[in-house]
Amino acid sequence: MNTKSKTLSLALLLVVFVSTSSCKEHVASSDEQTGSLREAGSVNAILGMTARRAAHTATLLPNGKVLIAGGMICDGGGLSSTEVFDPTTNTFTATEDMTVARAGHTATLLQNGKVLIAGGYKGDYLDSAELYDPATDKFTSSGKMVTPRSGHVATLLNSGKVLLAGGVGTGWTFLADAETYDPNTNTFTATGGMTTARESHTATLLKDGRVLITGGHKDRRANITIYTSAEIYNPASGTFTAAGNLTVKRHKHDATLLADGRVLIVGGSDERDRDGAYRNAEIYNPANGSFTAVKNNMNAPRYKLQGTTILLKNGKVLIAGGANRAEVFDPATNTFSFAQGDMGTELLFSTATLLNNGQVLITGGYHLGNIVSNNAWIYRA
Repeated sequence: MNTKSKTLSLALLLVVFVSTSSCKEHVASSDEQTGSLREAGSVNAILGMTARRAAHTATLLPNGKVLIAGGMICDGGGLSSTEVFDPTTNTFTATEDMTVARAGHTATLLQNGKVLIAGGYKGDYLDSAELYDPATDKFTSSGKMVTPRSGHVATLLNSGKVLLAGGVGTGWTFLADAETYDPNTNTFTATGGMTTARESHTATLLKDGRVLITGGHKDRRANITIYTSAEIYNPASGTFTAAGNLTVKRHKHDATLLADGRVLIVGGSDERDRDGAYRNAEIYNPANGSFTAVKNNMNAPRYKLQGTTILLKNGKVLIAGGANRAEVFDPATNTFSFAQGDMGTELLFSTATLLNNGQVLITGGYHLGNIVSNNAWIYRA
């Protein structure tokens, strides 16, 4: 499916995935990446999740556990099932189902310790949202969003509100509109729209409280447009403004705030989708609004890795998704190094979550043949 003529949004991918999935268990393959590269940390397999999942969410809870929610699998697309990972035992336990099955949704830890789960896809684009309360282990409806959306971005603002922007909506429409969720009133309210419709984009909270939006695409197949453009959301005014251009057009990439306030942007692809996956990276500097290419490339091409780059406690960045091996970026040297361990899958639409002990939980994803994995791994620096 990953050819230029079938470059699809996450939402469309869910439809295609449901109709073509083989529903096989994933079996780890041999190492596809070789060489004598310096390795940084290690990735080791642990007992798998209770269900196979891709395009799911994984959220660190205040108690140090991780809520795994929804995702896609064969025979019906979105899942309502959830589970909780306990880092003291490295095990997963099935827990309460969500009120709605969903994949391609977002999950955001609120300042009150609850988790907002919003939107997604399950046969149609969802405007529903719900709250998970770890104190009761229950999900409750939190009303409807302004716009049904999947493949959007969600960012916790310094005010405690959540910004939800872009994605795909009813009729495969690509969305420029945005809205905010207020946990004090449990309501969604429209805010200023982005300068252009985007899906497969990124959103990064900057140290000054603004949100950087980068890349993404609109339309699909022969009509797809992949962006170099970026913009910034200002919560004070509720508006988006243009913020320059990436060094290359990107979608299905990832972005991470570095300890010094800059933003690392990695991977993604061009119109060829998997065949055009990038090894390159760049850095956004909010001090002067510039995007600068990182001189050294990643060791593996990566795309569909949104949410799997993690700022580690040592200031380095783990890049876990989009390839069968994880690697680490060192901002002091601008270099990428493979971590030890072969995960045996491209980890497309997987998750990565920084644990309180400094380790990183990596879960699920799929690879060629639409084989979804329930596998899980722990990265240790």
